[in-house]
Amino acid sequence: MSARPWEGESLPLGAAARRERTPSSPCVGICLMDPAKGLCRGCLRTVAEIAAWYEADAAGKRDILARIAARRESAGVFRP
Repeated sequence: MSARPWEGESLPLGAAARRERTPSSPCVGICLMDPAKGLCRGCLRTVAEIAAWYEADAAGKRDILARIAARRESAGVFRP
C-alpha cells in the first residue's frame, strides 16, 4: 500500500481543497480606509476585498493577495 493513499485516486469533492493551505490574512492591524483611494492604509485591500476574505477559498485569497502585491509594486511600497 502507498504511503500516500490518495495518490492515484480521485478525491471526494472538497477534499483536495481542505488539504490546500489557506493563505494568512494580509491584515496588519492598521485598519484605516483612505477615502481618496478606497483602500485600507494598512493592508491595501478594498472594502469589498476585506469582506470577501472571510468567505473566499484558498484560490480566491491568493487572487486578493496578488492584487495587493500589484498595488504595492505600483505604489513603490515594499513589505517583507
